[in-house]
Amino acid sequence: MTALNPSSKRVAIIGGGYAGMAAAVELAAAGVAVTVFEAGKVLGGRARRVERASLSSHNTANKPAPLDNGQHLVIGAYSELLRLMRECGVDLDAAFLRQPMRLQTVGQNGEPDFLLECPRLPAPLHLALGLFRAKGLNWSERWALIRTIQVAKWRGWRLKQNVTVAEWLRFQRQPESLISRFWAPLTLAALNTPLELASAQVLLNVLRDSLGGRRAASDLMLPKVDFTELFPAPAASYVQKKGGYLQLGQRIKGLVGNTGAWYVDGVDAAFDAVVIATAPHQAAKLLSDSKQATALAQQLAAWPYQPIVTVYLQYEAEVKLSQPMLGLSDAYSQWIFDRGVTHGCAGLIAVVISAQGLHSGLSHDDLALAVQAELYQRLGLPDLVLQQQVITEKRATFACTPDLVRPTNRTGVAGLYLAGDYTAGLAAISGKSRGEYPATLEGAVRSGIKAARSVLQDFQ
Repeated sequence: MTALNPSSKRVAIIGGGYAGMAAAVELAAAGVAVTVFEAGKVLGGRARRVERASLSSHNTANKPAPLDNGQHLVIGAYSELLRLMRECGVDLDAAFLRQPMRLQTVGQNGEPDFLLECPRLPAPLHLALGLFRAKGLNWSERWALIRTIQVAKWRGWRLKQNVTVAEWLRFQRQPESLISRFWAPLTLAALNTPLELASAQVLLNVLRDSLGGRRAASDLMLPKVDFTELFPAPAASYVQKKGGYLQLGQRIKGLVGNTGAWYVDGVDAAFDAVVIATAPHQAAKLLSDSKQATALAQQLAAWPYQPIVTVYLQYEAEVKLSQPMLGLSDAYSQWIFDRGVTHGCAGLIAVVISAQGLHSGLSHDDLALAVQAELYQRLGLPDLVLQQQVITEKRATFACTPDLVRPTNRTGVAGLYLAGDYTAGLAAISGKSRGEYPATLEGAVRSGIKAARSVLQDFQ
């Protein structure tokens, strides 16, 4: 796309999360003058750094290390996130601990009850051998898993009619033991929605791009830095080097459009376009003053969400997990991460609990105690915890259900656009629609890119 005169167009981006910063990078690269407004003091939105001075990390400098407000998975299939990170000068080898796909869960007896490990072989041999050698399954369960994934692949990863994951698995005659050990934790990790509610088609879209893609697409990429430093902070530096601006701690409460110019409250300058890259309920408030966007504002105000809870437990420095990432089946604790391995925070364990469940009725203290007991009983971790911190994101992601109608990046109001993981058509970056994506970092980045390209197209 032909670069524009940097001083010819001005775009305001409201929200400095992954979607907003992706839009900012894409626009700045095209020569547009960008100003990003972020209400918080830290970039990243629902994937950001959280300073917790009370939680010692036992790192080499003996300084408290930052936490994240949630733990988000990154896989090799996240092509647009990785592309923009490289564009912003990020060293991917320094930013990630990359390893072949390895999903292991531990049962109530403390023994591994499932292990899927894809070897470093060309696709599709890596998946075929990984499924054939999956541990913790009898031959009937192993064949049921192989058959279901192969049938999905033969059918182009498409369903004639979208249903919930639970309904799809019943139709595929998946054993209950396989559902509890593989499909349920996989669905929660990928869609942050219980399989009784989650969209089977969106899950298949993720499987298509990961297990069904090239070998490296299925790699697990565990961040070595906090989620602000992973992409939003380098993106901010990139935008500023291109002549853009960043306003932290400035909450935009209103928008006014007037004869082709847009104004945000508290700012005198006019903008040619505005990209709203906030959470849906916040976008609804900004859209509520526009008569043309009344229906859209009402839709976003009623948007369904699912929470994510992260329990941080600080043990003595020598405490480690057997793997950087482990899962527990039939437990409060779903996925467990050793931040000593990834972040250099010795003895710091992060336990992630996705979506609503039995844990939702517990207080933070009671949940932390329950998680500590599970790690003690199943993984043999000490029963003594030096410090604990529970972080809850009540609106971490949208509920990824089969009947969810998602808005496009264009709002129907000239010069006003949406960006966020909840928008429609996130897999169509290359120009070919390949279905919707769940609420992931990649989904947010793809939406930001699509919003930016919509702006550029309308400018031209």
